[in-house]
Amino acid sequence: MELLPDGSNPNWAEPGVYEVASGVYRIPLPLPNDALRAVNVYAVTDGSNLVLVDSGWALDEARRLLTDALKAIGAELGDVQEFLVTHVHRDHYTQAVVLRREFGNKISLGKLEEPSLKASADPDSFPMQAQIDLLRRSGGDEVVAALGRMFGPDPRHTEAHLWEEPDEWLSPGRRSVLPGRQFDVIHTPGHTNGHVVFLDDNAGLLFSGDHVLPHITPSIGFQPVPTELPLDDYLGSLRLVRDMPDQRMLPAHGPVTDSVHARIDELLEHHRQRLETMAAQVDAGASTAFATATRLGWTRRGRKLSEMDAFNQTLAVLETGAHLDLLASQGKLAAEEVDGVRHYRTT
Repeated sequence: MELLPDGSNPNWAEPGVYEVASGVYRIPLPLPNDALRAVNVYAVTDGSNLVLVDSGWALDEARRLLTDALKAIGAELGDVQEFLVTHVHRDHYTQAVVLRREFGNKISLGKLEEPSLKASADPDSFPMQAQIDLLRRSGGDEVVAALGRMFGPDPRHTEAHLWEEPDEWLSPGRRSVLPGRQFDVIHTPGHTNGHVVFLDDNAGLLFSGDHVLPHITPSIGFQPVPTELPLDDYLGSLRLVRDMPDQRMLPAHGPVTDSVHARIDELLEHHRQRLETMAAQVDAGASTAFATATRLGWTRRGRKLSEMDAFNQTLAVLETGAHLDLLASQGKLAAEEVDGVRHYRTT
């Protein structure tokens, strides 16, 4: 595998190893059957020591490509001293667990991911049980039925063995990554409750994980143990990073971009408009998150909810619920539950 300058390939998801900055390399790894196409793993090295930000999904092809990429920079899987993981989703965490069993690499993860990791590690748990409960509360029984058809008759968790605890639970603050190189660990809840980003201010780099992505709006609160107001958490995290000096953004999905501030401004405006639009739909008679979601356009193409698969319908309905719950917490909507379904009305 050839070492290339970042940006040399117009397809950011194309396998390879791309030099982002001095001692920093972007390695896209595959996500089969996922619209995101790839996850960026970042290798940070001084030539003798090696740390990876995120690890990829525990897939044979991902391991092969990671092996080839590290070889191009003169390293091997066993040379990875630590995986700094932004959050507990499987495309970021699970390959680190598999490699640690073989090579003894260290894994570090945000402390507030612990409840969700423990829930994922339960072999008797059902995938997306928390999301199914939220869908029912949102009036989305037909999406629940579609998920049932997707998972089949025995949907028990088949990947529970991949959710071992990290070696270190990360708390916010500055920590050494390599000799002479430090990162600031910044807690950015919203996408998940324990999501963290890593700031290398000396190099002007922000490893933004799924907190800030260049082409899409991250899902909100998609985790085994939900929080009460994930959108409120997310918007607060965006403003926290926006108040810091601007940096180059190294995202988990999509190309490296020059300004994290510019993208945050777009995301804040997107959610402002979405809150306004959803409040208007409730005012027009949509009383549940599911009913509201059916009246909206989704993705950049403005697709109808019914045109999406069950998984993406789930994300859409739950994102709608997160917006409506935030509006209710602000007193802009009233909310009450009737027979387990949450209904909204204008105040």
